[in-house]
Amino acid sequence: MVNYVLKITADLENLTNLQPSGGCDDPNFPYLFKLKCERCGEVTQKETCVTLNETFTPPGGRGSCHLVQKCKFCGREGNVTMIPGKGRPLTLEDSEGGEHAPLMVFDCRGYEPIDFGFGGFWKAEAESGTKFDEIDLSSGEEFTEYDEKGECPVMISNFRASFTVTK
Repeated sequence: MVNYVLKITADLENLTNLQPSGGCDDPNFPYLFKLKCERCGEVTQKETCVTLNETFTPPGGRGSCHLVQKCKFCGREGNVTMIPGKGRPLTLEDSEGGEHAPLMVFDCRGYEPIDFGFGGFWKAEAESGTKFDEIDLSSGEEFTEYDEKGECPVMISNFRASFTVTK
């Protein structure tokens, strides 16, 4: 059992508090990433989707997890369990300082998460207080808009993510 924390960062212009549209622990937010088998090293071809509201019984029948999957190459079965309550939004201060914000923790057994995809809808707020909901970052292209209240452009660009081992 290894816990991985998903950390995100982006270049934010006149925006702060970038996070999934329902917050970091949004039960319906699709966390999309590829998985690498710990036994054979094979990486899944497609992104895997994991949400807090979908649970399964892992092999052995104890507890619950958010994904059970068998490696197509070696046949080893593994699972992923999300651990809510550990994430926070990416702030403008994080962005300006080149820091990453922790978004979600994953307890992985048999797999290592890699290549997070910015699917689903996101939200952020302008320094003026204007809220931007349903930001779509899935195309990989920057988000640009104009904040009428603050009379300035807002932008999210160069967004990236990484998984690191945590305790």
